[in-house]
Amino acid sequence: MSSTSHLTLHAAQPPIHHGSLLQFSENPIACMRQLHQLYGDLAVLRDGTQQLVFVFSPELNREVLSDSEVFHSRFFAVRGGRNSAQRRVTSGLLSQNGQEHRDTRRSLKDVFARRALPGYHNIICKLTTELLDQWQSQTTADLNADMVQFMLRMTSALLFGMDDAAFAEQLGRLIDRWTHRNHEIGMGALVSAPQFAQGYDGLLQQAEELEQSIRELFSRHRSGSAGGLNILSLLMDNIGGERQLSDDQLIGHTTLLFAAAHLTTAHTFSWTLFLLAQHPWVLEKLQAELAAEVAGDVPQLDELERLPYLDAVIRESMRILPASSYSQRFTAAPVELGGLQLSQGTVVIFSQYMTHHRADLYERPDEFLPERWQSINPSPYAYLPFGAGPRMCIGAPLAMVEIRTALTMMLRRFAFQIEPHSTVNGNVISTMLGPTSPIRTSLLHGGQLPQTVPVHGTIHDLLQLPPGAAPGIQRRAA
Repeated sequence: MSSTSHLTLHAAQPPIHHGSLLQFSENPIACMRQLHQLYGDLAVLRDGTQQLVFVFSPELNREVLSDSEVFHSRFFAVRGGRNSAQRRVTSGLLSQNGQEHRDTRRSLKDVFARRALPGYHNIICKLTTELLDQWQSQTTADLNADMVQFMLRMTSALLFGMDDAAFAEQLGRLIDRWTHRNHEIGMGALVSAPQFAQGYDGLLQQAEELEQSIRELFSRHRSGSAGGLNILSLLMDNIGGERQLSDDQLIGHTTLLFAAAHLTTAHTFSWTLFLLAQHPWVLEKLQAELAAEVAGDVPQLDELERLPYLDAVIRESMRILPASSYSQRFTAAPVELGGLQLSQGTVVIFSQYMTHHRADLYERPDEFLPERWQSINPSPYAYLPFGAGPRMCIGAPLAMVEIRTALTMMLRRFAFQIEPHSTVNGNVISTMLGPTSPIRTSLLHGGQLPQTVPVHGTIHDLLQLPPGAAPGIQRRAA
């Protein structure tokens, strides 16, 4: 099976679909599936004078993601006035372009370099142990709620420091609420509709409150109240940078790094644990590997490097249910893309979910099959859970250490039995594909195996679960 695909265009008709842009905001995956089915790998959704351009192939992904001079990023579309708090909290690495982005990425690279990862490992192990001790006194858990809370604490600790965990968590929640509001209103940059602009004043107020809290955080750090290794301290010291970062710059970096890291990693944990619970034969093979290669309850970094099946499970989870389901770029100049002439300011959307579910790239693409990774090696533009090209996620190595470490510790002590006939919904909120319902489980002792059970919900629209998970007539993803 080839790890690249051929560009598919339906030449009988131009790839322009006339309809409401609200189709996309209301159900991004359903909209993109329809466009791909009708028009192939390049499609335009046009609504009057507005349009969104979609690319669905590795080749077109490469064109868009490798050319960061023409295709610009804007992590949050609503930037606010030039001197507003909203402008400052959205002005980090993820919203920068051109030479500014290259300079900042160079300044930050040492903070996220592989050689820095051992320093973060102890924090990851400490917080995971606390979660496991909490589970020890329970018989049931909601994986969705628990993973969101777990990663709130984890991201706060890694970014802000451990000494004042309560303040760090409070700030993390503030960033999280602001992030949600930003994405809701920011959809108005893609889709002009009155409902997306109604909360603009509230967003600006949230940004002011957030900025005040972040400046208080800076004061606490400088007074010596932050302990242990944390990313903010390294940014303040500007490790590896050529110039000192100003507080205004630090505000943007701190906010956007948290916003990018928290829910995406939480959703990856939730989906992976759910998939393992519904595929007990996969879990059994993984448990055997962990028992053979990991000596204690807390894995060492060198042990994590000897777990190929764990890596296959994680890769497959991030393939079939990628926490980042799509993202967008804005054209900084007129450009030709796939034979289409695009004007400056055109929104171009690429989709991890759509690319990862292509049958010409992945055999039986809607099934959870970790074994496929023993024989495939897709290109960076065919498998892109962390993006690709010069803007690939700078925190990807740290995220993988978090996921490998915490999953190993969780699965050595617990297994998870999904509640039969419970509802598991998965939907795209802004760009993130995550659970939008509880994932109710019974906690089993490590080494035990759960059973595949029937579940209801939109999860069946996203992938093909084993037959035992069907609530009645199984709905297979297109």
